[in-house]
Amino acid sequence: MIAYKGLKKDLTCLGYQFLLNQVNITDQANCAENGFHCAENPLDCLCYYRDWRKSVYFLVKAEGDLDEDSVDSKISCTRITLLKELSFQMLLLHGLAYMARHPGRKWCSIVKKEEGRCWDGYVVVRGKHPKASGSMGDILALAKEEPDSQQIQEVALYVVDGKKYKPHTWYGVDGKA
Repeated sequence: MIAYKGLKKDLTCLGYQFLLNQVNITDQANCAENGFHCAENPLDCLCYYRDWRKSVYFLVKAEGDLDEDSVDSKISCTRITLLKELSFQMLLLHGLAYMARHPGRKWCSIVKKEEGRCWDGYVVVRGKHPKASGSMGDILALAKEEPDSQQIQEVALYVVDGKKYKPHTWYGVDGKA
């Protein structure tokens, strides 16, 4: 199964040193206790590795014994391979794509409904008319739903650069809100 994993920049997690492009193996997989943890929803990684400036995020292959969490999309597995590092913006784009592929699934706790201001350099907003605002350098990720369903109609990702996207200005998926 393909999933997502957050790590410290030195590729460690709870003291375990992960190896890139190699199968990392452990004995047991229980979401609450042990195993290698990852998430089906890329945005769930941000619940465990919140400080994205001190973390790295990977596309991973989770294999072996798998145990799923009932809290979010967290998975524990006995075999995991770090396939590809994702930039923070790419992680957010993968999160938007996940919402588009699975519109009816429970929302990640970091996703704001209809409007949101950036906190810690980013915001993810979903709704019928989503809008977001941020400071210089912040990242705005938006998912617009169909008027009569939860299907994602359109997504957008902006970086507040002071030129095209101005600080403290509200933006929707089609530009200014």
